[in-house]
Amino acid sequence: MTRLHVISAANRPTSSGRPLARWVADLAREHGAFEVTPVDLAEIALPFLDEPDFPANGGYAHQHTRDWSAIVDSADAFVFVLPMYNGGFTAPFKNAVDFLYAEWQGKPVGLVSYSAGGSGGAPAAEMLLPVLRQVGLVPAARSVAVPGIGGLIGAAGFEAPEGLAAEVSGVLDDIAALVKEPAAA
Repeated sequence: MTRLHVISAANRPTSSGRPLARWVADLAREHGAFEVTPVDLAEIALPFLDEPDFPANGGYAHQHTRDWSAIVDSADAFVFVLPMYNGGFTAPFKNAVDFLYAEWQGKPVGLVSYSAGGSGGAPAAEMLLPVLRQVGLVPAARSVAVPGIGGLIGAAGFEAPEGLAAEVSGVLDDIAALVKEPAAA
């Protein structure tokens, strides 16, 4: 079974993305094609890139990098649940991507972005695509943008608007297809 990591890409302690990421992970489990592991970048707590060597060389001097490498390497595919801050993706998330290289190679990734405003973070996801391709990730054809995230978090967690589950399921379908046929990427 495909090992899918759903990564909550926000470090803010009060991030609305964590309930969204939990919901996405639950949906991925229901999908049936994946063994799902949630990963929270805030819990990983990477420092700003501090490795003396280039990530492509794979010689990691620090235990936090070796730990992050093991987490990423253990996945076959990813869903990144990412916020948009000031029109782009966050520095801590870019930092987490930049720590590694070989571990990302050829693995499918789906994007679920969110924001407080009406764009749902789509500009951040679009801005991130060239970075993901540069490190060898294979983006899914579809992505999902969730606008007005603050109004979708309730006492029970993330309260998905109508139709969102079908959109996320489409991204999961894309990821599953990419895992089965990587040459199609």
